Amino acid sequence: MKNLAGLDGVADTLEELWCSYNNIGKLSGIEKLTNLRVLYMSNNPIKEWGEIDKLAGLPNLEDVLLVNTALNLQVCEESDSATWRLELLKRLPNLKKIDGLDVSDAERGAAAA
Repeated sequence: MKNLAGLDGVADTLEELWCSYNNIGKLSGIEKLTNLRVLYMSNNPIKEWGEIDKLAGLPNLEDVLLVNTALNLQVCEESDSATWRLELLKRLPNLKKIDGLDVSDAERGAAAA
């Protein structure tokens, strides 16, 4: 399983990271990407909320694509995609887009409640 090692050289300037289908299961080191706005990581074996929580330290992150990650599939199997979106918003309240869809005011309010 891969991780996000080796991004130190672009940590201060990288705004978009597209790494879907790369067998990435750990997000260690992502907290260094302070200007990251867009993270597309679909179809990766991210299995734990603890890995997603590492994204909370990225102040500019507004657009994530996490479709078909192991965690997304598990949550959607147990409940539905609305639950997945709300849980992400609780953890990452600055998001404007999740899995290709804009975050609605109603979703934002439900996540904040």
